[in-house]
Amino acid sequence: MRPVSVLALTGAAAVSLSLLSACGGDGGKADAAGAVPVTATDDTCEVAKTDLSAGKTTFKVANKGSKVNEFEVLKSDGKILAERENIGPGTTVDFVVNLPAGQYRLLCSAGQTGKGPSQNITVSGGSASGDARLGKAAADYRAFVIVQLDDTIAKTRTFVDAVKANDVEKAKELYAPSRVGWETIEPVAEKFGDIDPKVDAREADLKPEEKKDWSGWHLLEKALWKDGSVKGKEKYGDRLLKDLDVLKSRLPGLTLDPVNDMAGGAKELLDEVATGKVTGEEEAFSHTDLVDFKANVDGAKKIYELLKPVVQERDAQLAGDLDDNFAKVEALLKKHEKGDGYVSYDKVGEGDRKELADAVNALGEPLSKLAGAVAK
Repeated sequence: MRPVSVLALTGAAAVSLSLLSACGGDGGKADAAGAVPVTATDDTCEVAKTDLSAGKTTFKVANKGSKVNEFEVLKSDGKILAERENIGPGTTVDFVVNLPAGQYRLLCSAGQTGKGPSQNITVSGGSASGDARLGKAAADYRAFVIVQLDDTIAKTRTFVDAVKANDVEKAKELYAPSRVGWETIEPVAEKFGDIDPKVDAREADLKPEEKKDWSGWHLLEKALWKDGSVKGKEKYGDRLLKDLDVLKSRLPGLTLDPVNDMAGGAKELLDEVATGKVTGEEEAFSHTDLVDFKANVDGAKKIYELLKPVVQERDAQLAGDLDDNFAKVEALLKKHEKGDGYVSYDKVGEGDRKELADAVNALGEPLSKLAGAVAK
């Protein structure tokens, strides 16, 4: 689950596989480049144009408030079609979305609570037929998501067995590996909004009244590393497995859009690194943040590699920048390897943390352009 952080990079379940298109959202009150201006404050969300054409649309979101904001495109049933998180105060981002015809609600959420002012829009017309390579990339990514979730469930089952045996040392050893698959595909998993807080909520993110319903990995993490015992926590292990099985049961109907879910998801994964892993907020008790860090980066890179044939053809410079920056992040991570995993993150000094943060930010800049290249 994503914590809110001003260190963030600026920068449901089924969504349509209708692929890419001629430009939408231009004309009227769009800016000179065809983008639709959105002005977000702590308590307003002003969208300059509310009648848009289906297909590629760029929202130019300016946060003029005092809090980190999140911009969401919600379908008529309330599910998230696409979102851009971690828009810092005083910053403006271009957010590229593929919009099929229909009714949508655009929401600005100061403090990234998932709530806030919104404005309805209408999208009409049809999209041009897309590049068949993108259809294949989406199908291949869906298969990858299923494999990663299966791996998560299998490793979590072994972890839970150790929890139920109150084998603390064994459970500690199995904790981080059980989360790798989840962290690799987290933006897709988070589309099922009721599952994510059940399995991945951190205690620091909860309001006092929510703590009585806390469950998932991080509850068990706290018990293992802070309390030194998981006796009496068996039901939370069973609940974790049950919630992951519910998520798996929903995947058969999942379809993925190369712009909204893949390119957008890759950027979200880097935001995950910036807001939780580099800061050390995600694994507050186990300090296994670098395992999650690597999984987020691997998930983003997998998406890029599936889209790369199209990106290479349309924007070779962007492909080169992404190749270089992924390599730099991976080289820095390698410095902190220990055995089959990584050093405890509380042993990573401020200088090394800054080096990792700088590399992630450098990668986030070209990664934020991936959706635009795919949607051309």
